[in-house]
Amino acid sequence: MRATLAAGAAAFLSTAAFSSAFADIQRQSFTALSEPGIEIGIREVVDAAVANGTAERRGDPVILLHGARVPGVPSFDLPLPGGSLAADLAAEGLAVYIVDLRGYGASTRPAAMNQPRAVTEPLVRSGEAVRDLAAAVDAVRTRSGAEQVAILGWATGGHWAGHYASLHPQRVSKLVFYNTLYGYTPEHPRIGKGSRLADPENPDRFNLARFQNYRLNTADSLLPGWDRSIPLEDKTAWRDPAVAEAYVAAALASDPTAAERDPPSFRAPSGAMADSFLLATGATLWDARLIAADALILRSEGDFWSRPEDLALLQAHLESRQSGRVSVVQIPQATHFVHLDRAAWGRATFLRAVVSFLAGPQG
Repeated sequence: MRATLAAGAAAFLSTAAFSSAFADIQRQSFTALSEPGIEIGIREVVDAAVANGTAERRGDPVILLHGARVPGVPSFDLPLPGGSLAADLAAEGLAVYIVDLRGYGASTRPAAMNQPRAVTEPLVRSGEAVRDLAAAVDAVRTRSGAEQVAILGWATGGHWAGHYASLHPQRVSKLVFYNTLYGYTPEHPRIGKGSRLADPENPDRFNLARFQNYRLNTADSLLPGWDRSIPLEDKTAWRDPAVAEAYVAAALASDPTAAERDPPSFRAPSGAMADSFLLATGATLWDARLIAADALILRSEGDFWSRPEDLALLQAHLESRQSGRVSVVQIPQATHFVHLDRAAWGRATFLRAVVSFLAGPQG
């Protein structure tokens, strides 16, 4: 099984590098130093014409920020049509930067993640994530020459993006909150009290015994939640099976130690889950009223992560500001993974909204 995984990961990486479907899209990887010993991996994705100066870049550079479990490249840059939000945005003239926070993908993992799992403090809480995002923003601004950046955050990525923008409002021009928790509301059926995230002996506390300081994620753990949210018996009619297969392969390939375990698994810090449990039980970690950027709130009707209450309160707080416009798009029937679903089941609507917002005028 380990040999099979290694061969599959190698084939995936080869396809990602040489696929003819992305011949006009250029990719370069670089790092930013967050703090001593912590390097943040960043992938630049741009259209060749924009890169060589024969076409003008549209809008500010766009940072794509992953969620709690799967890193940036598997989330946003799969090597096939319909699987790369980054390539689709780049084809519209936007300069795109996929960021991995510490503990994920191409970034440094905390030393404790190289040791056996332990029932200790969950690794990579929101404060550390915001420091890493700050380093990435500064690196992208330097590389692109732009004064400000736009950020699209998926799920927990939207939480991290909002937290950062509330602390550094002058550096962010536009924010896309994509299926994002906001907090304040104490009830959440999937990740709140009574869920697997709650301590069974104390429902007000995070289930540290289950999640420990970091998690191990197998291939079999990645698709069930997506499958359950698709309202068709035939999942392939809603989601291209090649996209699902590439998503799983890329997630496993993101961790060089995956094949050392049986079954193969990739590591993910548990801090994002601990913070999400707080947001799902009524806490808040940042205030949207401190954000100056224009905002687009995107929510899938079938999302299992964000709640209608998150959207409503986030919208209200953003609209109460003195500056910055707010747009809201709700996609009927769509899943948490709408940017990876088929075009007819929400992806086309999602892309139109994101491109219009990111490439359009500010204010």
